[in-house]
Amino acid sequence: MTLRMPGEFERHERTLIGWPCRATSWGDTLAQGRAEFAAVANAIAQFEPVTMVCDSDADATDARAALSSAVEIFVHPMDGSWLRDNGPIFVIDGTHREARQFRFNAWGERHAHRDRDVAVGAALGNRYSELVMPVDVVLEGGAIAVDGAGTVVTTEGCVMHPLRNWQLSKTEVDRRIRAALGAQQVIWLPQGLEQDLDRQFGTDGHIDLFCSFIEAKRCLLLAVPPSNVNFERLQASRRLLSGAGIEVIDFPYLSSFMIDTREVIAPYLNFYLCNGAAIVPIANADPDLDAEALAVLARYLPDRQVVPITMRAGPMQGGAIHCLTQQVPAL
Repeated sequence: MTLRMPGEFERHERTLIGWPCRATSWGDTLAQGRAEFAAVANAIAQFEPVTMVCDSDADATDARAALSSAVEIFVHPMDGSWLRDNGPIFVIDGTHREARQFRFNAWGERHAHRDRDVAVGAALGNRYSELVMPVDVVLEGGAIAVDGAGTVVTTEGCVMHPLRNWQLSKTEVDRRIRAALGAQQVIWLPQGLEQDLDRQFGTDGHIDLFCSFIEAKRCLLLAVPPSNVNFERLQASRRLLSGAGIEVIDFPYLSSFMIDTREVIAPYLNFYLCNGAAIVPIANADPDLDAEALAVLARYLPDRQVVPITMRAGPMQGGAIHCLTQQVPAL
């Protein structure tokens, strides 16, 4: 069988999460961020095993006090806490599991001193797979959505950003991604959300803020009114996905809140699908909107329990639940 990256909706062996540790990034929201990550880990642990990666023994002690006994702790030096992006990406063929280690350069060189994030990704790959294969493409896990049936979706504005893969053609990047993940096609959307282009907190347009596969060839896509700054790019994305044979379900809900003059988005579509559940970020800024969005997700995910987790510190750092998790697919 050919090695392939399964869809997130397929069965997992476990989930990997990183304990927030970079005080210079989190500032006075570090404690709140840790509480949010613990809440996510404890929620997922009710459905599948969870490993929390901690930078030090001291962090492990703090994490242990906040986590349920079902959560395993693994200590390994690291710089950040967004394992979706610097962690390994796993591929399977039914009997074997390998890890693909794409290059990580801190979201287009936004941050310095992230070498330990690269190392922890390789360590986790070795821990949970038979082989770690480096892939010479800068690619964060949050930059791709995969349906498990041969399709990868990403944004050109992120992956082909001049501070990521400037030396490679789009054709070559496409080829390397398909070869690494066992895919037949990469659907290149033009750009991610405007709010995700911020040079300090953004990622240049990660797909997992506005698009998520819920089964093979079927995805939820954020839909906004024509007055919204993201309208044209989302319409273009819809056309490209539909034209490539993907069933697109419009999801007209996006939660946000204000910090001073900055709009912080906490997208519901940044949910995480674990075994039997969807763990969904909510901002509690508009409880009625939250309730409506959760009800719609429950309708489209009838075999899963929809579990909301309030996230504010995480979104202020640019990420929510999908961003902090990485699945290890089951064999």
